[in-house]
Amino acid sequence: MAASSVSFRLAALFVLSLLAVSAGCRPESALPTRLDPLPTGGAEPAWVTDAIFYQIFPERFANGDLANDPTRASLEYVEAVPENWQISPWTADWYSRADWEQDMGDNFYEHGVFHRRYGGDLQGVIDRLDYLRDLGINALYFNPLFYARSLHKYDGNTFHHIDPYFGPDPDGDLALMAQETSEPSTWHMTAADSLFFVLVDQAHQRSVRIVIDGVWNHTGRDFFAFADIRERQEESPYKEWYIINTFDDPATPENEFAYEGWWGVETLPLFADTPDGADLHPGPKAYIFDATRRWMDPNGDGDPSDGVDGWRLDVAPDVPTAFWADWNAHVRSLNPQAYTVSEVWFDASRFLQDGGFSATMNYHGFAFLVKGFLVDNALSASAFLQQHEERRAEYPAPMQYAMQNLIDSHDTDRLASMIVNARTAYDQPEKYDYDVNVSPRGYASYQVRKPDARERSIQQLVALMQMAGLGAPMIYYGTEAGMWGADDPDDRMPMVWHDVAYEPQRSDPLGRPRPENGMDFDENVFAFYKQVIALRNEQPALRGGAFIPLLADDALNSIAFARRDADDHLVVAINRSELAQRLEIPLDGFSEAGRVVFVTSGDASAIELGIEQERLIIGLPALTGAVVAVQ
Repeated sequence: MAASSVSFRLAALFVLSLLAVSAGCRPESALPTRLDPLPTGGAEPAWVTDAIFYQIFPERFANGDLANDPTRASLEYVEAVPENWQISPWTADWYSRADWEQDMGDNFYEHGVFHRRYGGDLQGVIDRLDYLRDLGINALYFNPLFYARSLHKYDGNTFHHIDPYFGPDPDGDLALMAQETSEPSTWHMTAADSLFFVLVDQAHQRSVRIVIDGVWNHTGRDFFAFADIRERQEESPYKEWYIINTFDDPATPENEFAYEGWWGVETLPLFADTPDGADLHPGPKAYIFDATRRWMDPNGDGDPSDGVDGWRLDVAPDVPTAFWADWNAHVRSLNPQAYTVSEVWFDASRFLQDGGFSATMNYHGFAFLVKGFLVDNALSASAFLQQHEERRAEYPAPMQYAMQNLIDSHDTDRLASMIVNARTAYDQPEKYDYDVNVSPRGYASYQVRKPDARERSIQQLVALMQMAGLGAPMIYYGTEAGMWGADDPDDRMPMVWHDVAYEPQRSDPLGRPRPENGMDFDENVFAFYKQVIALRNEQPALRGGAFIPLLADDALNSIAFARRDADDHLVVAINRSELAQRLEIPLDGFSEAGRVVFVTSGDASAIELGIEQERLIIGLPALTGAVVAVQ
């Protein structure tokens, strides 16, 4: 791309974008008020064009039932936890350490924090559904809800039961589960399962859809099939479900039992594939299909309205593609409007189509680029738009509208902390996080302080790009409330609520001096997110319209693009510069500059607007974005 200014006016891009609209991607309403299925031509459900996702990490979202809190006996490493272990206070300074944690050692990241439990549960989510609806959210993605001993629950003990400690009767649920096998006829409906379907119903009544996490690659060691193998060894009927290297020889004092774990982690035993590696072993495959049916059509009447609306699939490329093709077909036989989104951190275009997915979590085509341009200021404006268009074009037009446009998640540092640490904390600042080390755990220079006003302005630009870009935006819980935090485990702090008082953040994981920061709910950040979400909900062109690049000016560090449908033409301009800039945006055929419908900060009336020689003039203050309706 040219050094100082690149104008994107290629007719082919414009035609391609308009074709996407005519193909049925343009929604019929600004905010869905019903859950009736709409027609779709492929694996992308029509409703996802309107979706604004919100990611919930269940153990850390809200504790609605104090009577079901986890116990020491429920932890994954009971023997490693002192007898004085107890539930961690929801409102405590995150880096402060209880007595039982200090008894385990001095290193914050090696001892204690991963054994913490805060008691988040399904009742807490139900209690906060109106908050989410008020925010403008209409789709929830839950990290794993299935029974597991860990805080993250990616080491499932079962795929057909909600974790008992998320429901009202943990002891009763565990007793029922002990009576079951892999045969669905033996499965009970536990109290936690029942409460989950109450949650689904309550969400659907509010026109909010539910997407849950499926981990079909590995399990925990207490998963019923693997537990049976550990006990019965070669006599277990499940012995072929996993990759077992050697069984124990009872004639020797040693335990020779050895198996493959995901990435070599012994707590995550891997399911076996078929001998040719083309598919998942028939045993776990059949079980997964049965569990899938349970959550999508719980009463088995063929009507999926009482089940979940979709799935997020963990480490999807680690499972054979033939399995995914069959599983996705199974999902859509249960609900043709189901959404299936894979976790893939690289170009997923071929994988999605071969496996029959709706979309992927858009790390490669959105998060990497947004972080490089808006957060780190390391990717030029022209490189950003060029790579954005190249990566978008890798996917069929309808799939582009279904992509899940996230920026932070449970696998990254939080957006606010990405900005605080932009270009300073680690060796390759333009590289998006792939591991758990983007924190004081891996970089002693990583700052854990609260963002300042300038950094919040950059956060607003990112949020605008999410809401105005092509694809379905997703917000990580608490981002809208002002939360900040480093990567795992610091990105999993308890949610801050507007009606709860929190201790200030004073402590530091490395014992460094730091400023004291209040961690209470940030009303200003929340007000902004509510406004920018409303912008997307109120403007059909931002959800289903064509995406047309207009300007990338490296000298001004600014971009502009249009979102256009048959009725509306919106221009989105973003000034990433630390200086005020006057953007001249090519815009043929328009005689009036129109009006500012949204600005990230300041007064919309102060934004300069004009038309000069078929160019739209937008004057933007530093670190400001605006949306302009043109005529």
